Amino acid sequence: MKFFDEARIEAVAGDGGNGAASFRREKFIPKGGPDGGDGGKGGSVWAIADQNINTLVDYRFKRIFRAQRGQNGMGRDCYGKGGEDITLRMPVGTVITDAETGERLADLDVHDKRVLIAKGGNGGWGNLHFKSSVNRTPRQRTLGQPGEHRYLQLELKVLADVGLLGMPNAGKSTLIRSISAAKPKVADYPFTTLQPNLGVVRSDENRSFVVADIPGLIEGAAEGAGLGHRFLKHLARTHLLLHLVDIAPFDEGVDPVREAQAIVDELRRYDEDLHHKPRWLVLNKLDLIPEEEREEHIASFLAAYDKVDRHFVISAMSGDGCKELVRAIQDHIDAHRPKSVPDEGGDDDTPDVYDPLAP
Repeated sequence: MKFFDEARIEAVAGDGGNGAASFRREKFIPKGGPDGGDGGKGGSVWAIADQNINTLVDYRFKRIFRAQRGQNGMGRDCYGKGGEDITLRMPVGTVITDAETGERLADLDVHDKRVLIAKGGNGGWGNLHFKSSVNRTPRQRTLGQPGEHRYLQLELKVLADVGLLGMPNAGKSTLIRSISAAKPKVADYPFTTLQPNLGVVRSDENRSFVVADIPGLIEGAAEGAGLGHRFLKHLARTHLLLHLVDIAPFDEGVDPVREAQAIVDELRRYDEDLHHKPRWLVLNKLDLIPEEEREEHIASFLAAYDKVDRHFVISAMSGDGCKELVRAIQDHIDAHRPKSVPDEGGDDDTPDVYDPLAP
């Protein structure tokens, strides 16, 4: 299934039903009085996070979602039936924004989180509400309120603990294949990765983390060059960035130090918050350097780069150094992953319901 991480939809809540103005008419009961019922409430549009969905493809072609209108009130004190709500299931990590105002309505960052995105209109009052000692035959009634009509922008930001970034052919896909069960495409040409890939890395029996691999970046990505700039947003939720560098490029004219610095510059131009995330340098393709030259080659790179907090040297193809890298990542994630706070006085199985439209 093709990966879609953006969509624009129209959510139309149902109008409330109109109240009725009628009077009781029965044999042998003169002046029966008002008996017009209220109109039913219009249906609302809800969004719910579903961990079994990983793309917004369902909203790529069908873009208008309408809830049911409330039924009009009737005589004999009959109230109109309320319109049925509709629920839109979206991937966990979807951000919902009002396309007209730019207001962020919700972030579906937890499975089963339920959010009201378009509120149905209230039903109108029938004339039985207007009777009084001085108004015995009220003919007043009210119309149903219109439901909300919203244009919404959906943006999916995948949930991962670790993000991989680097130039095309730096070995990101090979690394995620080596340390997880994910099987992204690997080939000997650039841009083999065209969409984000997620892999679950199990460091031991009870500990694991999720890695996100995005298409490679090139210089000018923040201004729209290449593919990677579209997917940098998927790194926003990560706790740690792994910056992969090919230290043994086939083209002798390629400078690994310059390419590594170019990635850092692209991050800074795209998003300062992303640039300041913890970022480890991972020097890949160690197996392509003769063993007697490795130490000097690595020392030369680090001396020229001169901006390293923590670095690792690995070969994603052969697996050398990958176990040490995974253990270090797991320790970092365990130390910085937010601890869940249990709800006080609530049922843990109850979905998180959020109404951004409530006063």
